[in-house]
Amino acid sequence: MENVVLIIHLLLALGLIAVVLLQRSEGGGLGMGGGGGGGAMSGRAAATALSKITWVLAIAFIATSITLTVLAAQKSSRSSITDGLGTPAENGAPSAPASPLGSDLLPPSQDENAPLVPSAD
Repeated sequence: MENVVLIIHLLLALGLIAVVLLQRSEGGGLGMGGGGGGGAMSGRAAATALSKITWVLAIAFIATSITLTVLAAQKSSRSSITDGLGTPAENGAPSAPASPLGSDLLPPSQDENAPLVPSAD
């Protein structure tokens, strides 16, 4: 279900981008080449139709956004990342290694009378 809504959402996003780029703007845009020649739709009718299509696509895009948010919230309400923090490891292994004590980090102390090099006896 979520994948279907996500695919529709992506198609709506691409369609919305295309329709917005086709609209006539003050600076020109991609729609600047369709100006004067009397086609099926003249300038004002095309602007009205494209703005209506933009509104429909925008409303559908917002609806799919809300749907995806609700689906994600329902999916995540079943488990949380913090649920696994307090539980011990399953196979009996410790969850974290024991930290060494301060005396474990120092080299072993040597006797003053002990030889520095062990004998080969």
